[in-house]
Amino acid sequence: MILVTGATGNIGSALLKELRACGVGPLRGLTRDAAGAVFPEGVEAVEGDLAEPASLGPALEGVRSLFLVSRLGSDAGILETARQAGVEHVVLVSSITVQTHPHLGPAGENLAVEQLLKASGMAWTILRPTQFASNALMWAAPIRGHETVRAPYAETALPTIHPADIAAVARVALIEPGHHGRTYALTGPEPVTARQQVGAIAAALGREVPFAEISRQQAHAQMAAVFGAEAADAVLDVTGGDVNDELLMVRDTVAQITGMPARPFRQWASENAKAFTPHL
Repeated sequence: MILVTGATGNIGSALLKELRACGVGPLRGLTRDAAGAVFPEGVEAVEGDLAEPASLGPALEGVRSLFLVSRLGSDAGILETARQAGVEHVVLVSSITVQTHPHLGPAGENLAVEQLLKASGMAWTILRPTQFASNALMWAAPIRGHETVRAPYAETALPTIHPADIAAVARVALIEPGHHGRTYALTGPEPVTARQQVGAIAAALGREVPFAEISRQQAHAQMAAVFGAEAADAVLDVTGGDVNDELLMVRDTVAQITGMPARPFRQWASENAKAFTPHL
């Protein structure tokens, strides 16, 4: 039995499809609303809240392997509940910033979760992806409204990763031998700038999408109002303000583990064009 948490999210939903395509079962997807969840046929929808580890007991019954995205709930409680339930292996999605920007607060929090997992007694596999392609959804509203996309560090190119590639690596780690005790840094196949990302979305939509570079100060003011000043600083550092060679490095880990090349950003843009199309 495998339990996928965050089953309705960008990675979890793709992972459920990957596992079902491989004929894996039994398989559960964790959600706060089992009645409203739409999962692939053969996936059992189970309710639970990562913020309340005690609620996970029924979902973890009989589970041998757990897929977990860090910092979405009470990680210490989740891991202890999983251990007590008899879970043997956890695949954890952390962040590449643990190795590229260890001085930042969110990176330290991710590292703490990794250490909790390693000390839990359960087998582990840690995935450290770079910037998600799905982060571009933050531009959905202005693009739908035919407005200008405004972003800082327009020419900084990061090897953005398609969430489905994170899911593909997780699938292999969950069902194939040889991945216990391994940590994998994951990137997309090529560097892509914010300007190029908007261009790829425009190509997928078949129309122009205006783009304008803004200053760090302007971006910080917007982000701090939503996430807080510290989080805004951290995001801006790893998207252009404090980049380093390790963050910019393109890795072939996805291809090595899955046997398939990593998906380029333009593929993500094409697959998600509807998110940028005005709702009728």
